[in-house]
This record gives sequence, C-alpha cells and structure tokens, in this order.
Amino acid sequence: MKSPDAYKTIAGQSEGEFKDKGSKFFAYLKFIDTTEGFSDFLNEIKSKHFKARHHCFAYRLLNKDIFRYADDGEPSGTAGLPIYNQILSADLVNVGCIVVRYFGGTKLGTSGLINAYKLAAKDAINKANILNKHLEAYINIAFDYGLMGNLLKCIKYLDLDIKETDYNASPNLTLVVKRSEGESAVKKIKAYMLNRSIEDIDDDTKIEGLVFGISI
Repeated sequence: MKSPDAYKTIAGQSEGEFKDKGSKFFAYLKFIDTTEGFSDFLNEIKSKHFKARHHCFAYRLLNKDIFRYADDGEPSGTAGLPIYNQILSADLVNVGCIVVRYFGGTKLGTSGLINAYKLAAKDAINKANILNKHLEAYINIAFDYGLMGNLLKCIKYLDLDIKETDYNASPNLTLVVKRSEGESAVKKIKAYMLNRSIEDIDDDTKIEGLVFGISI
C-alpha cells in the first residue's frame, strides 16, 4: 500500500525527442517547484528554440491542484493535454515538460499530433532520474540542558533524523520525519522520556523542561 506521504519527482533535467514525417519534437523535462520557476524554464527554452513556432507545455506541482497545460497554437487538445497525461501516467509532481515542434512540411493531423507530443514527453520521462520521496514534517524541541543527554539517547533509540541543532542560551533541535508520523513521533519521545507506555501518552501530556512544536 502506498504511503500517504509518498510522491515521485525528478532530479535535474532530461530531454527526449520524436520525429514524424519530417517534423521534429524536442522535449525538455525539468524539476520545478513553483509557477515562477516554470515560467523561467519556459523562457529559457523559448530563447533556445526561438525559431520554433510551438512551445507546448504542461506542469504539475506537489500541490496537485496546481497544474497547467497549453497547446501554444496547436489545435486544441493535441499538445498540452497529451504532455500532461504523460506526467499523470508517470505519477510525477514538481515537474514541467516543454515540447518544441519544428514543422517538417507535412501535416500530421489531430491523431498524429497527439501521438507525437505524447511520445516526445514520454521519451523525456523515460530518460529522467526519477526520485521516490515523501512529505516531511519538522519537530522542534526546546529543552533544558539537564535533559539533553537523555533526549539524544531517545532520538538515537527511535532512529529519528536530526535536521538542525542549536546549543546556545535557549537550546533546541529540529527533527525531520514523514509528515503523517509527526504526532506519533512526539508521543514516542514523550513515552521514552517519561518511561511510560505510549498508550499512556496523549496530546496533553507535558514534560517539564521540554517544549514541542510541529511544522510542515
């Protein structure tokens, strides 16, 4: 069963291509995590292929409600949507794909265009370095120095990852965990520090000298 925190994206950038009846389709797939980042990417590709008539694209961010696709002058539904469907088929997020077309003199027709944009995007996806990642939450723990030794033993015992530490006047550290496990991780820490069963721990359980905060 797929973890609710799991998602797939890519590292860096990849390229693909497809040719049909003299027309050439060059696909560029890149990691992007903002709409502004995609705009910069699109401008970069347009500058590189300034002689091309069509720069069709699709992108999808980690927030899956944020996506867009465009045909850039091709017949409606023949370019942007086929590119986007390949992103969906690969279940990728935080990616943008641009396919540039150079006309070869022979019209491909609706089905030919759909197939060409689809296969160019698919080629770029197949050549990408796909990463399996997960959503994260950050647990900040402010602590009294007298509890530091036991707290660090607890973190090691629970095999939790420390992202940042600050041992100055107000010591604290930040742990990184899977987002769905944030609250349960806090309960496990409290149970260890109090030498209790986790069933005896709830959201109101306090430990003198420890203050917890969770952020995403």
